Amino acid sequence: MTAVIEAPTRRPRKRWPWIVAIVVVVIAVLLVAAELVARAVLPSTVRSLVIEQLELPADQQLDVTASGILLPQLITGTLDELQLSSDEVTIGGITGSADVVATEVPIHGGALGSAEGTITIDQSQFASLLDAADLPISEITLQEPNVVAQGGIPLFGQEIPLGLTVTPGAQDGDLLLTPVSVTIGGKEIDLQNLVGLLGDAGSDLSGPQRVCIADRLPAGIALTGLRVEGAKIVADISADGDIAVDPKLLENGTCSR
Repeated sequence: MTAVIEAPTRRPRKRWPWIVAIVVVVIAVLLVAAELVARAVLPSTVRSLVIEQLELPADQQLDVTASGILLPQLITGTLDELQLSSDEVTIGGITGSADVVATEVPIHGGALGSAEGTITIDQSQFASLLDAADLPISEITLQEPNVVAQGGIPLFGQEIPLGLTVTPGAQDGDLLLTPVSVTIGGKEIDLQNLVGLLGDAGSDLSGPQRVCIADRLPAGIALTGLRVEGAKIVADISADGDIAVDPKLLENGTCSR
């Protein structure tokens, strides 16, 4: 009797691990593509909104960068951080470079968590800010950390050359000028002696002077610091989070004095 040998039964291959792997790869590719699209679209959208709200020229150079992975932020509706920068932007008649960081930015509208940054201007732009100062100055030069102003003051019936060195800063949104030294007719005068020598004019020169610049900035933006860095003036600014929802905060502020 001949024995019959049965061929081993072939077990079907389990294909589901391969299918799962393919699905995972496809999802990963789609997520990467979506992230790239978001990074391509978001900056231009934000740029357009900022230019529209601040009434800047349509061709205004403005770089926008978002931090972190965007897709989760888009899903939650809030961007963790946005960096905005421009090499040259004009606000309130003052032109300079700007760098601003905004946090907790709602995509579908709402107040910002915070917005702070710096505006860097040159000597001539800073001089225009001092037009509102009650100081007899005609020109300035920057000598870090101070500003040296030159002008003239009436004394003994004639115009006498005046030199005033001040340290710039900020106080309650105003530009603050703190005197360091003064020269009259080329001779340095003790600040304490100016009142006796010049009266009210000496009082202005010998003490800190605040210069309101609120009328040069949107009401929702405040000056928080000011310093000389090399040949530039660097201003620290802070924005009210409601500037994104309150049109009045986009209008220039006012000076009461």
